[in-house]
Amino acid sequence: MDFLFLDFLGKPGWMWAGFLALVFVLLVFDLGVLHRKPHEIGIKESFILSGFYIALGLAFGGWVWWSLGPESGLAYITGFVVEKSLAMDNIFVIAMIFAYFGIPRIHQHRVLVWGIIGVLILRGIMIAAGAAIVSEFSWVLYLFAAFLIITGIKMIMMADKEHSVGDNPLLRFARKRLPVTDQLHGDRFLVKLPDPTTGKLKTFVTPLFLALLMVEFADVIFAVDSVPAIFAITTDPYLVYTSNIFAILGLRALYFALAALMHRFVYLKYALASLLIFIGSKIVLADMLGIAKIPPEISLGVTFAILAAGIGASLWKTRGQGPQPVETVHQH
Repeated sequence: MDFLFLDFLGKPGWMWAGFLALVFVLLVFDLGVLHRKPHEIGIKESFILSGFYIALGLAFGGWVWWSLGPESGLAYITGFVVEKSLAMDNIFVIAMIFAYFGIPRIHQHRVLVWGIIGVLILRGIMIAAGAAIVSEFSWVLYLFAAFLIITGIKMIMMADKEHSVGDNPLLRFARKRLPVTDQLHGDRFLVKLPDPTTGKLKTFVTPLFLALLMVEFADVIFAVDSVPAIFAITTDPYLVYTSNIFAILGLRALYFALAALMHRFVYLKYALASLLIFIGSKIVLADMLGIAKIPPEISLGVTFAILAAGIGASLWKTRGQGPQPVETVHQH
């Protein structure tokens, strides 16, 4: 058991093992108890589950504060809030993917759960690589800062433009290389069907699999923004990974509520873009002020102010509008 006390990316092994064990228990509880039988998740259930995951993520932040100190606690909470906010933008894309493939609500949770499992692995690889690069070349943080500022500006310029799922090059490649069924087959990703040319049984992928592939691809694209953003807040790999994962764990629960309310968050993209610009500017601003970094309590306060302004202005502009059903656009 000595390996539990060996240093791994700046923290003893037991801290990493304990966190991964907690995530495993949550996934088993979610799949084996809450969603043992597939069912449509309503807005009320979605908000309750999302509140549970947010409370759990903040409680973990309280443990980080107690065990690693106030500065680490504030860095974790800031990272958690930033990642949770950026994940909300991901919900726009996930809703478009499900609508494009005509995935019914009863099967969407299965895609999201497997998507989370993929995120655990992909984010771990990206964060470990980012931590190794930053520890060797600290100037990379300035590249992250520039990238975040440019990304924020592009988000503002592209906020009103529509994006088509069908034009995605990965989807075109998958359809060209993989045998795909024309219709869904329940909640199955793979099915065995007779080959139209030979008549022999052959494994086909279903539109549900393509939806999962696109959700995973969307997360990789969003990670390109969110991972540099959180490294600009803290370079501690443990805080980066845990805040990332806790924020994403509740994403699938939050999806079912926000997917029907996204039309009300008209200024959300502008708020998120401003947040990326602020996070990227912090490093440059700290140099201009001759300090090591902007105090974490200031970062957290500005983050909350930007998000509150964007969400508040959105809800005020769209007041009186209720939930809307997510439109289903069948694949072409």
